[in-house]
Amino acid sequence: MCIGVPLQVIECDEQTAVCAADGRQERLNLMLVGPQPVGAWLLAFQGSAIRVISEDEARQTRAALAALDAALNGADDLDAFFGDLVAREPSLPPHLVPPAKESAR
Repeated sequence: MCIGVPLQVIECDEQTAVCAADGRQERLNLMLVGPQPVGAWLLAFQGSAIRVISEDEARQTRAALAALDAALNGADDLDAFFGDLVAREPSLPPHLVPPAKESAR
């Protein structure tokens, strides 16, 4: 399984950016996303920024990675990592919702 890691730009030039988050700092190649402003969030994989992501997506992904780390270290209760999911009913994304059936006459 391949996992991209959200990192925030702290310094940038035309080809690379120094990015950091959660105690990790890395210089990323920007060939796929172009130069980015300081503060932008990037999804990093194997030394490259593979896409620009929103702050909200970065927060959710970082929480999921923290939950994975907690689970691997024996934690039983992971609800704190998924506050946006705990109190709601599961739902399908729109492209997976089956079309409504017409009532028989």
